[in-house]
Amino acid sequence: MTDFPTFTQINGIDIEDSFAEAFPMTATRLIITAEDRYWALRAAEAMTGFATSVIACGCEASIERELSQAQSPDGRPAIAVLVFSISSKELEKQVVRRVGQCVLTCPSTSVFAGMTGEKQIALGSKLRYFGDGFQISKVIGGRRFWRVPVMDGEFVCEAQTARTSAIGGGNFLVLSESLSGALRACETAMDAMRQLTNVIMPFPGGVARSGSKVGSKYKWLTASTNHVYCPTLRPITASRLPPGVGAALEVVIDGLTEADVARAMRVGIKAACEAGTRYGLRRVTAGNYGGKLGQYHFHLKDILA
Repeated sequence: MTDFPTFTQINGIDIEDSFAEAFPMTATRLIITAEDRYWALRAAEAMTGFATSVIACGCEASIERELSQAQSPDGRPAIAVLVFSISSKELEKQVVRRVGQCVLTCPSTSVFAGMTGEKQIALGSKLRYFGDGFQISKVIGGRRFWRVPVMDGEFVCEAQTARTSAIGGGNFLVLSESLSGALRACETAMDAMRQLTNVIMPFPGGVARSGSKVGSKYKWLTASTNHVYCPTLRPITASRLPPGVGAALEVVIDGLTEADVARAMRVGIKAACEAGTRYGLRRVTAGNYGGKLGQYHFHLKDILA
């Protein structure tokens, strides 16, 4: 095993002196409303499906939070979602496709821009054509909305939504004695991190078991399994797993700012460690590529200071 230094302990759990390497992205927030919470959630879940990694999905997306009635644009049950992508062009493509296929189709829903700013991407201005010429627009408070006739009434959709610079790929890894222990530690971290705004954890349940490294023995593959953290490969690789560790899981975070990502990492790590001794958590570290690919470096020592 390669010996990686630790710089501190939290609740008796070692924290490696490592850093998470993250990347520039662009993001938008959408607010989905519906007749009741059930349908708002169904639309949000469908729209953010298959959006775990830009490597193959085109975007990374998830539910950010539920909004109160006072925060809802139309006073109905409302869900905020965040969508991240590598460029404004790709972000717009993904947003229009996903809203068109998953929110326009969902009974009783409407969609609103969830952030303001000078940088804009299309939303209802492209989806309006589904109305086949029967669609009409209305400007309220300087914001344009499209009303598209559908079989349950009207689909109301804001014409555009703003986008902002963002960060993808913040992360930390939990190394535990068993898979069940690693899962419990990550679930505890997720419960704490989901109380935060401006961040999402795009993988299923917020957690990835398939942490990757850059490149592969196969030249056509851009990313492949991070073999040094695979317990079954410990005897034949320069493993980074300490003795007694049987499973490693990675929590991946996208955020609107560096401060948002750092805060989420800090909250998640501390929550995992506070509960971790009950679940056999041995160590926390972070995934990086030697600092060569991502311009944002989140050092655990600084985040937990």
